[in-house]
Amino acid sequence: MKKLLLLVVLMFTTITFAQNQLNFEFGTFDFLKDQTEVNVQLKFENVLFQAENYTEAQYLERRKTETLAKKNAAAWQKWIDAWQNYKDTEYLNYFLKGVNGWSKKVVFKKDVKAKYTLIIDTKWVYAGWHAGLVAQEGKLTSDLIFVETDNPSKVIMKLQGAEVLGKQSNKDFTMEYGRIAAAYEVTGKLVGKALRKVVK
Repeated sequence: MKKLLLLVVLMFTTITFAQNQLNFEFGTFDFLKDQTEVNVQLKFENVLFQAENYTEAQYLERRKTETLAKKNAAAWQKWIDAWQNYKDTEYLNYFLKGVNGWSKKVVFKKDVKAKYTLIIDTKWVYAGWHAGLVAQEGKLTSDLIFVETDNPSKVIMKLQGAEVLGKQSNKDFTMEYGRIAAAYEVTGKLVGKALRKVVK
């Protein structure tokens, strides 16, 4: 029985670590050693959702149908307004919170004039679920592309956050957008940790 329990724990640990991966596709952080700031942009276009790989339009239509069946049009409007706000502002804010919590020498900011820009290109999202005392965190897969700000076609470094698992750490975690935001924050932490090993 103890062996079985240990096996289950090891399997869970392996799965958890496998989901929080930062894959280095090419380049190193050496180009940031003499920098103090990096501009950051978030792209949320052509994103696929859930295991079924829904488009955003399909995902939102399903969410709308569920909300209207259980609540009303006002509840749906509140939800979709919050969803748009997270896409426009909060997802990037959560990433910045995560990366800047670990990166001490280089500060990541939005709308700043810096030599380099990090483009977070969102590829796949799993929104997770919340059922009171139990919940499944959101997951995020994104390409993390460092380019020259004045010449965006020149890619300096490319990473991928592969199915990064969020943590229960924000006020809106009961909602899909809150769980997705948590995954952006963890993605930022992974980038910050990796950078800190090079830029000390």
